[in-house]
Amino acid sequence: MAQSTLPEQSEKYVQKLSLLRKNLSSVIRGKSESIDMMMVALLSNGSVLMEDVPGTGKTTLAKALARSLDVPFNRVQFTPDLLPTDILGSSIYNPVDGTFHFREGPIFCNILLADEINRASPRTQSALLEAMSEAQATIEGVRYLLPSPFFVLATQNPVDFHGTYPLPEAQLDRFLIHLQLGYPDAENEIDILFSQSTEHPVDHLERVLNHEEVVQMQDQVKTVHVDQSVARYMIDLVNTTRNDPRLKLGVSPRGSLMLFRASQAIAFLKGRNYVLPDDVQHMAEYVLAHRLILTSKAKYSSITKLDVVKDIVNKVKVPT
Repeated sequence: MAQSTLPEQSEKYVQKLSLLRKNLSSVIRGKSESIDMMMVALLSNGSVLMEDVPGTGKTTLAKALARSLDVPFNRVQFTPDLLPTDILGSSIYNPVDGTFHFREGPIFCNILLADEINRASPRTQSALLEAMSEAQATIEGVRYLLPSPFFVLATQNPVDFHGTYPLPEAQLDRFLIHLQLGYPDAENEIDILFSQSTEHPVDHLERVLNHEEVVQMQDQVKTVHVDQSVARYMIDLVNTTRNDPRLKLGVSPRGSLMLFRASQAIAFLKGRNYVLPDDVQHMAEYVLAHRLILTSKAKYSSITKLDVVKDIVNKVKVPT
């Protein structure tokens, strides 16, 4: 087994992450698990899809994370009339010299908040496909590399809400983590009322991590040890989804890779330089559930994707 503690340099980053958690907790009350998952996605250099009813704090959490990091941040409000060029950018004609010059769209940043992503048409949603999987954008036949790291925070309302377009499976598969914030409990909601009685706490957040530190932490996460038996456990979970009779579509190899990286990140966040089966179980529902497609029979039997993942986690043998 690998060492039980992180190197001294990594310990410094764990302290920085504690400051980041404190920052986010001052804005979003009573959602420590969701905050940890946002931090896991940041450490994994993966994207997050937050789905819930309007007003539960999805956009606020994304803005709080962006304000806590000293990196370029852009926000796009997705609407039915939004076009791919509104996100990617386009060539602008210069009448002075008769030439075209490419003007970058908001996608050219480190953190992109795609607000209410499922209110835009599938054509516009697809503008993010290449960017999220390859950190690049092909525009008018020219390939443009995006800044590193490139991190998409997308929010969406439930698909049965008016004026929404379900995200295609190919795009869902590119999100590392799927979150549902839910309503706060009564005590935390009272705190929210008073914390925002005169001004919004997100306006007073201080930067706690710069660009170089984020990149270095992401590199450190990649060095977290994963034992062969733990990796086999991940594959057993994934293979079980591919053979489950309740599912039309199981987890893709991309999902396996993302579970591997997310497990490293949660171990790093907990101050360890090795992954435990508990880390894999912890991350499974956030990383795997949104990649599944239920059969019609399972759907009409009121079975959810999360139910299937939890059942598989309980069923697959854990390495000792």
